[in-house]
Amino acid sequence: MKIGIHSSQESFSERWIPYCESHNISVKIVDCYQSDIIEQLHDCDALMWHFNHKSPKASKFAKQLLFAVQASGRKVFPDFNTVWHFDDKVAQKYLLESLHLSQVTTFVSYDEKQAMQWAYGASYPKVFKLRNGAGSDNVRLVENQKKAIRLIKQAFGRGFRQYQPIRNLKERLRKLRAGKTTKWDVIKGIIRLLHTTEYSRVTGAEKGYVYFQDFVPGNDCDIRVIVIGGRAFAIKRLVRENDFRASGSGFILYEREHFDEATIRLAFEISAKLDSQCMAYDFVYHNGNPLLLEISYGFAMHGYDNCTGFWDRDLNWHEGKFNPYGWMVDLIVT
Repeated sequence: MKIGIHSSQESFSERWIPYCESHNISVKIVDCYQSDIIEQLHDCDALMWHFNHKSPKASKFAKQLLFAVQASGRKVFPDFNTVWHFDDKVAQKYLLESLHLSQVTTFVSYDEKQAMQWAYGASYPKVFKLRNGAGSDNVRLVENQKKAIRLIKQAFGRGFRQYQPIRNLKERLRKLRAGKTTKWDVIKGIIRLLHTTEYSRVTGAEKGYVYFQDFVPGNDCDIRVIVIGGRAFAIKRLVRENDFRASGSGFILYEREHFDEATIRLAFEISAKLDSQCMAYDFVYHNGNPLLLEISYGFAMHGYDNCTGFWDRDLNWHEGKFNPYGWMVDLIVT
């Protein structure tokens, strides 16, 4: 078995390659951005590529390349079932509904008139999102009908920039005050006031649809459960101060006592239905029952290094450090 791995900074490849080296698994470093990538893989049995949803290049072809390689008979990570809906909340809505999975009630429309009619009859508050983005990017609380109508008009007019420089700078300042980032990070946010991200320049304005979710009150956190093969681990993310968003807050709890086994069991059941290799599930609770917000194959590695253990498929708890990136490699070689 030889695995082709696309190597890049701050990606799973930083953990995959050392794991392969320590387990005598043959690795070939490949460059998925080159036109001859298929030829590069001629002597490989598999391809592993952790691509970032904010990469303007990867967003144009990564899913298609992975599926093409999978169609050739090679193993890939992430595979089609795992990645086709990545960073696409609209696709996830349809997928979760089709499988009758409990999710936060969501409204999507591609017609301004239809969206306006919905807004006039809706109850508030709601949560407005763009189909792309993570870490609470492009997520807004909609307190009333007036704000919903304004967002609908913008969605079917000039649209929304993927990168909101002022909102982003405020978030960097919040994290600095909380001790979750550095002054240099804030300086980079100030620079972004004049120079937007490459991703925002390439993708342009997001428009032509609206996506609203019900606001679920009474949640001071969300629970993220990540299932990889037959193992799962979890974090509890507290909401920002004077805010409703937990993703990207930087306030994380890791101890087992913060998680109920019913939610872990549910995550395993969903993964079986999705037939996914690796999936992160974001849950909030309504009357004690877990509801799905979003799903994602990718996650920021540093946020999970402090996890205190993991569950197996039978919900047995295994205390201590573990290497989930090695589990991903094991899915390919076994």
